[in-house]
Amino acid sequence: MLHVSPYLCFQNPTAKMSIYNEILVFLAAMVAGFINAMAGGGTLVSFPVLLAVGIPPIVANVTNTVALLPGTIGGMRAQRNEFKSQHKRLIKLLPVAIVGGVAGGLLILNTSEDAFNSLIPYLILMATMLLAAQVQVKKWVTRRIGHAHTEHHNPAVMMGMVFTASVYGGYFGAGLGVILMAVLGLVTDETMTRLNFLKQALGFVINLAAAIYFAFSGKVDWWVAFIMIFGSLIGGWIGGKLAGKIKPEILRWIVVVAGLIAAVAFFVNG
Repeated sequence: MLHVSPYLCFQNPTAKMSIYNEILVFLAAMVAGFINAMAGGGTLVSFPVLLAVGIPPIVANVTNTVALLPGTIGGMRAQRNEFKSQHKRLIKLLPVAIVGGVAGGLLILNTSEDAFNSLIPYLILMATMLLAAQVQVKKWVTRRIGHAHTEHHNPAVMMGMVFTASVYGGYFGAGLGVILMAVLGLVTDETMTRLNFLKQALGFVINLAAAIYFAFSGKVDWWVAFIMIFGSLIGGWIGGKLAGKIKPEILRWIVVVAGLIAAVAFFVNG
């Protein structure tokens, strides 16, 4: 019988899990891939499950980042037509995103297990609140775009804000899309479609940079990552097929409720 507890013993991350836990991890990754394809916030499902099956928190965090990365390619591909209109800005921002993603990865790998344990409930709660505010952030960005006529922001401010968001993305990452949308909406005057592309592109690069760094850290549980990659790709494919048939708003609030429950559980048991 699976014993689920927020802070489980730090078993060897390469130790073979039971078939039941492997199935649970696969299903969690599939749900995360489905959620990411439909509404975003899949990490709020997959990360707590990795903790629940006994994977140490930092190993769970970096493994989750590596495993869910392939599923984000679909969002990039779907908006690839916007690349030409944004390539100059991407040339400026991608190096910042890469450095920030690696910096966040370096920070998490130099955080002690005890310190990260104490941060987990706050990180989950913050990510949940970001997901809950997603629609409001988009509405604010849309209103701002409607009143903006010229872009006059200091490039250093833009790069500084993107770098800060990138560090968070490399460190934990849940809710990164909402943060990037808010940042880009504040420092650029672009259409919502182009902002969505920028958000997707920067989010992918941030996670890719962190994932590559994690791959050489010795902290990734590669068997778990393989199971999750397979599951998240299937979930993402199902999500793509069902897009338009399920309201993302309903799914988003289900994830928000699940995130709140997980946060409370971690606070109570911490």
